[in-house]
Amino acid sequence: MRTLNRIADLRALVQAWRMAGETIAFVPTMGNLHAGHASLIDAAHHHGRRVVASVFVNPLQFGPTEDYAAYPRTPDEDAVLLAAQGVDALLLPVVEEMYPRGVATSTVVDVPGLSDILCGAFRPGHFRGVATVVVKLLNLVQPDVAIFGEKDYQQLTIIRRAVEDLCLPVRIVGAPTVRAEDGLALSSRNLFLDEGERAIAPRLYRALDYARRRLMGGETDVASIETEGFESLRAAGFRPDYFEVRTAATLDRPQGRDVAVVVLAAARLRRARLIDNVQCRAPGPF
Repeated sequence: MRTLNRIADLRALVQAWRMAGETIAFVPTMGNLHAGHASLIDAAHHHGRRVVASVFVNPLQFGPTEDYAAYPRTPDEDAVLLAAQGVDALLLPVVEEMYPRGVATSTVVDVPGLSDILCGAFRPGHFRGVATVVVKLLNLVQPDVAIFGEKDYQQLTIIRRAVEDLCLPVRIVGAPTVRAEDGLALSSRNLFLDEGERAIAPRLYRALDYARRRLMGGETDVASIETEGFESLRAAGFRPDYFEVRTAATLDRPQGRDVAVVVLAAARLRRARLIDNVQCRAPGPF
């Protein structure tokens, strides 16, 4: 595995691969990698002859009340995991190259409509930062396919919209959420959970799964499902931000019959803000 810090080195490597007719799959990450990220690398091997991963903690997606410096960073362990997964190149860009004129004055990518709902309502500007850095990375790596986890479902939807709207020649693939045995979605933020909070955390998935079963069973009172899910999280000890049912493709409110839906939630346990979602087809009608 080659480790690259400079954009010029990455471009030279990508050009050599392209001249050899090789396909490229890309997995962008913020590091502190775990088995969920390893599953993204596995998926990438199915889509490209060459696999590139990046580790970059993006300052643009952190709000003024969020601690960019405190985000967990484990570069040595990340490199070991990626090398073991057969990654061909690890991109570790520096902030000065990603934002040469500074973060505050950088050109940004905004996806209106999708970026200010759900998590966006509680983290203003977050998805502007995500969309901006992802478009930058896609332009640098120029992959045929890029892999993103479905756990961050709103992020995945925003990236798909940005790629479509900006006519980027890359296919975006969503990979299933990887869970612990008790259902908790694997996440770097789980490191912030103490023993008692870790015992509570799986109830987020259970609440989502119960809502999914209700929808699959034909229930159509979405407001009731959302309220019950929200209150069940609060009763379990969470501070929920939202618990909502949306259409899977556009994150609009569900309408019609036999609708592909996603149930999404975000909730806090002291320092940890956990997000998760489940998908299903709901017979409706809505």
